Amino acid sequence: MAIVLEKSGDKHRINLEKGSLTNGEIIINLDWNQKGDHPMDLDLGCFYELRSGTKRLIDGLQFSHGRGGSRDQKTNQGSYDHHPYIWHTGDDRTGGSGETILVNPKGINVIKRMTIYTFIFDGATKWSETNAVVKVKVPGQEEVVVEMGTQSENKRFCAIAELVFGGDNSITVKKLVTFHDNHSNCDAMYNWGFKYNVGSKD
Repeated sequence: MAIVLEKSGDKHRINLEKGSLTNGEIIINLDWNQKGDHPMDLDLGCFYELRSGTKRLIDGLQFSHGRGGSRDQKTNQGSYDHHPYIWHTGDDRTGGSGETILVNPKGINVIKRMTIYTFIFDGATKWSETNAVVKVKVPGQEEVVVEMGTQSENKRFCAIAELVFGGDNSITVKKLVTFHDNHSNCDAMYNWGFKYNVGSKD
């Protein structure tokens, strides 16, 4: 069974007080269609804020010094075993298994919020071609699914979901699906306050 958030603004609260994370981690996965004539390259990323006030972002453009890094290293992919306890497992340019962000259970009461986003890097001109879907999986709980649907929007950047960590062993997943020209435009809408330089994949 899965909880499907159908409309922008729909929410689902996950209660972690049942010890559901004793045997695993939170998995945030982006998958997309690879059945077309042209390979598609989508990227998964997130803005994150810790309760300490620290803010950063990680995505497929941040890996020039960290692609394939170890879970216990602090790189531009984040870090699993240290703050922020958020780790992007690596860039997937083929859509074979999608892209995944892992959240260490140790971060549940350290992390304040995450805005999960995806953008079309190559191979598609509109979102309806991608069949993109984000799944939030917590051990022992029904997974929460956010689908792109038949979006005809041609802006290549989409803020797809928000995760709010309650500080009380709860996570609320909210469907966003808002479209933007780039990181900076999305940042302005959700008040993250970063400055940006042009990035590329090596």
